[in-house]
Amino acid sequence: MLHSEQNPSQLRQSLAILQAALDSTADAILVIDAAGCVAAFNPQFKRIWGIADASLSVGDSAESLHYIFGQLKQADEFLRRVDDIYRESKLQHYQELEFKDGRIVESYYQPQIADGETVARVWSFRDVTEQKNSRRRLAQLSFGMDQMQDSAYLIAEDARFLYINNQSCKTLGYSHRELLQMCVFDIDPLFPKAVWSEHWRELKSRRSVTVETLHQTKHGEILPVEVVANYFEYGNVGYNLAIARDIRERKRVEEALQQAALIYQHSSEAMLLADADDRILTINPAFTAITGYEADEVVGKYIGLLNRDIHSEAMWQAIRKDGHWRGEVWDKRKNGESFAKALTVNTIFDANRQVHRRMALFSDITEKKQAEGLIWQQANFDPLTQLPNRRMFHDRLGHDIKKAKRERSRLAVLFIDLDLFKEVNDTLGHDMGDRLLQIAAQRIVASVRETDTVARLGGDEFTVILGEVGDPSNVERIARDLLERMTECFELGNEVAYISTSIGIAFFPDDAGDLKSLLKHADQAMYEAKRLGRNQYCFFIPAMQEAAQSRLRLSNDLRHAVADGQFFLCYQPIVELASGRVRKAEALIRWNHPQRGIVSPSEFIPIAEETGLICQIGNWTFQQAAKQLLVWQASINPGFQITINKSPVQFRNERDSHRDWRDQLRALNLSGNSIVIEITEGLLLEASGSVAEQLLAFRDAGIQVSLDDFGTGYSSLSYLKKFDIDYIKIDQSFVRNLAAGSDDMALCEAIIVMAHKLGIKVVAEGIETDNQRELLTAAGCDYGQGYLFARPLPAADFERLLAETAD
Repeated sequence: MLHSEQNPSQLRQSLAILQAALDSTADAILVIDAAGCVAAFNPQFKRIWGIADASLSVGDSAESLHYIFGQLKQADEFLRRVDDIYRESKLQHYQELEFKDGRIVESYYQPQIADGETVARVWSFRDVTEQKNSRRRLAQLSFGMDQMQDSAYLIAEDARFLYINNQSCKTLGYSHRELLQMCVFDIDPLFPKAVWSEHWRELKSRRSVTVETLHQTKHGEILPVEVVANYFEYGNVGYNLAIARDIRERKRVEEALQQAALIYQHSSEAMLLADADDRILTINPAFTAITGYEADEVVGKYIGLLNRDIHSEAMWQAIRKDGHWRGEVWDKRKNGESFAKALTVNTIFDANRQVHRRMALFSDITEKKQAEGLIWQQANFDPLTQLPNRRMFHDRLGHDIKKAKRERSRLAVLFIDLDLFKEVNDTLGHDMGDRLLQIAAQRIVASVRETDTVARLGGDEFTVILGEVGDPSNVERIARDLLERMTECFELGNEVAYISTSIGIAFFPDDAGDLKSLLKHADQAMYEAKRLGRNQYCFFIPAMQEAAQSRLRLSNDLRHAVADGQFFLCYQPIVELASGRVRKAEALIRWNHPQRGIVSPSEFIPIAEETGLICQIGNWTFQQAAKQLLVWQASINPGFQITINKSPVQFRNERDSHRDWRDQLRALNLSGNSIVIEITEGLLLEASGSVAEQLLAFRDAGIQVSLDDFGTGYSSLSYLKKFDIDYIKIDQSFVRNLAAGSDDMALCEAIIVMAHKLGIKVVAEGIETDNQRELLTAAGCDYGQGYLFARPLPAADFERLLAETAD
């Protein structure tokens, strides 16, 4: 402070000291005296306000400085504030001034008071632009750090934490205060303290290092993290800003991806990935194994090129509509080979539901389809001629009848039987017979339209379905052409054979209104053609019902046959193949009709079953056979057996017959094992509780059971043990074609081995040649029956046969 008592020299010295003090301060200083003039200022004042060197002097009016305030963004407001300050002359004042060029300057006002009066006004100004910007940047940085989803740590060279963000606290479970009192080793248990210095030097050298490590939370949980350490220096001091990311989810995804990659690489199912344009991006090894294409041959190619199936367009329409498709298609391998595949195509969409990727997976199902096709083929087609079999024929006829009803059209069914086929088969052998059937099938197919159905029902019987035939004369023309073709010679290897054909024709709806009747009438017409001399066709006519009438008359005559003594029994020997001895006989009924003579069992047995007369006839047969057995056991062999056929109808209609037969045997003093009851496989198939009870009752009585025509029915093998079957009879259809190495021989051997394993003996029917007998004997067959040994004989003739055999 300057005093008035100072002399001029001292005053100048004091002013010089004061001015030097003003010049040395970093703040800008301006002093205004009580008169409103500039009393003092320093260079910093001129620098902050941009005042030229010669434009300001001590003594200038303060108002002359008003122009400099034009640099402020709010100049007028500042000047008004100055006026307010001057009016309140004893108040101090602080204010931040914002310059138009972006600078920020702090202003301080301090009035100088003497004797209660303001003698001077001191203004100081300080440029805080850099300080304000630094604080702002620091605040922004801190805010940004706290918004991060990753943990951030500012680490000193001694591994202490200098700063941590909010996410660090959330992740580890510590408070800010707790973490700021910790160091790296407290949260990273795997980091060895001994190498920290080496780590710091490496970080300082490389400036940035990325590592994966483990962090431990306050509660002891171990978290996998990825840490990016960044080295920087400030004020010659080194720092590490470490950003730690929780990678638990990434590790889970990586593991899932690794597993997916393993599946992708080692799956037996082919996989391919395509882009939004359906261009292939990648394939797996199974794709190459199945298709033969390597990755470089298909990557970038259109995915549709790998599916040239006729249904591919429909498939792609579904994929574009629904995003996915699943089904079975045919494709081609690289080598041109066709293969079937079970294909699934899925679409991966992006966030906007736009196609991002397509994934296709498929497996080779060629063998499966071939097996299914083979099964279907075997179930629906005749293996010899490749024509539809009986099952397929019935199915197609059913559809064609429905179509004819719907369209009110006419269709025809032709029943075709090859005349004299049996003679060709027996004379030239079964191989030639099969060849003849194949040629016949080809000729029938060639005689009709492609839309017509030709089927083989079995043996030498064929059928034809002619749809939309219109006038019956059209069918007649086809029938005539077919007869002509069939009369041409059949070249069978080195042999030539001639046959003729009998054709029966029935129309829908003219001759029948349903499938069953239509077939029956066509069959009747065919038999009529045979009766008229063969080699001709015959249309069904109502007069053919006379055959049915004849059956009715036969049925009526049957009712008197037992009482009138028209039946008699014949016996066919059953020979023990190993010894050649006759051990058994089968009782076979014959009918000597007073007008018609001998009536075949095949003609009257079905009628007897339909009418229920079979029960009366069956009981008569049992009584007669038992009486004859009593005689033969006394005269021939005490262990002699007779086999008696028992119809399924008898089992159904006479539930107590087994008791009557057992009682009759006892009355004759015959043991149960003297009789063998012969049944059909069909009976086992429909074995109700009653049938099962009767069969088991026969077993309990010691009466043995023989299963006739084994191998031609559909019964389960489990029935053989369930009902204690004693004998099975190999059907003569297997024996007829028996030859070494043939399928029939294999079947016979299999049946014999299977039966013996189950404790069942085997009888072979229809043995007609020494070769058949020798083959069956060698195969271990127990018994044989057939014309080779004898035809069915009356009792007296049978006895003579036995006597001759014994001699």
